[in-house]
Amino acid sequence: MALRTLSVVDVATIAVLSGFAGLVIGVFAVVAVRYSERQQQRVPEPDEPPPLPAGVADVLAVLRSSGIVVDASDEVIKASPAASAYGLVRGRELVHSELRHLARQVRRDGVIREAELELARGRVGRGRVFMHARVAPLGSSHILLLLEDTTQARRVEEVRRDFVANVSHELKTPVGGLALLAEAVLGARDDPEAVERFARRMQVEAARLSELVKEIVDLSRLQVADALHEPRLVDVTAAVHEALEHSRLVAEAKDVELAEACEPDLKVFGDDALLVTAVRNLIGNAVAYSDPGTSVAVAGRRTDDVVEITVADRGHGIPEGEQSRIFERFYRVDSARSRATGGTGLGLAIVKHICANHGGDVSVWSEEGRGSTFTIRLPAAADRSGERAGAVHPTDRREAPE
Repeated sequence: MALRTLSVVDVATIAVLSGFAGLVIGVFAVVAVRYSERQQQRVPEPDEPPPLPAGVADVLAVLRSSGIVVDASDEVIKASPAASAYGLVRGRELVHSELRHLARQVRRDGVIREAELELARGRVGRGRVFMHARVAPLGSSHILLLLEDTTQARRVEEVRRDFVANVSHELKTPVGGLALLAEAVLGARDDPEAVERFARRMQVEAARLSELVKEIVDLSRLQVADALHEPRLVDVTAAVHEALEHSRLVAEAKDVELAEACEPDLKVFGDDALLVTAVRNLIGNAVAYSDPGTSVAVAGRRTDDVVEITVADRGHGIPEGEQSRIFERFYRVDSARSRATGGTGLGLAIVKHICANHGGDVSVWSEEGRGSTFTIRLPAAADRSGERAGAVHPTDRREAPE
């Protein structure tokens, strides 16, 4: 009887388990059928583009020029920091249509292309940047764009062309004046007073021409020399004093007072003749643009490891928009007045290059109606022992070569 009861229980258990297994199999079958249907109805996605070649991302990260990698749809995959700084990319977008056009040409025929482009810098404003672009295939699916900023080189070339044009124009004025005056002298040879008047005018034009040629030669030499060949210890206080003495006659003729306030024992390493020239140019410029009855103050002091020479006037001042250009060659804020005062437009450019050759700089503060202050900053000499270090006084220096 017990055996019969056990058999009935086992049969029931087996039946339950079989039913559950059938249910599980049925569920899996339904899921499989649904998945199969879904797979059949699904539209296959395009293949993912291959990854960038090894090392490209690392190179772009440290590249100083602008580097950009785009895919087959012109979407930016990777860009160097410079590319973003120049506004060449915005997110995943290649901003300029010129760059997209170059990328598509290279993608079409696989030929490396180079081009000189003038691109807008940023989304607002009218700023332009010149770029040399080199575009090449990178693997089978990417295009690499390398762009180098050539704006500064373009500007240097423009300055060179302007310099040649300005020199030609500036030389033409006194030469033409001399020719006309010589003709006038010939026509007035029977009038001694007219001949004398024209002769004096010829002297003025000849002096102006001589000064212009001298300043052009000086500036050319300063631009060629990156540094002074034999810097010596120079007494800055003595150099300032000599520059003032050279300027006193012109200042007195215009009724402009010159005031001096220099600390003693100011020393720098350099060329004393050039430093005197730089200070003289600043003083002459200040006197020329000062009204009669005013003063020009020249001061020198040492601040930490820098010697500062300041030349301040109470003239009309320089408009703010012009201050960034006054150190350019031949640039004049007021051309008519500059010619009337005998200015060549090279004085401040010479000062700038003298300061640069001494490892220093020159700056200006100016406000219209309140005057201008020019400041020369030069590295102070470490040894302040004067004559023991071979200091040169402007009064006993050898003549500067012409």
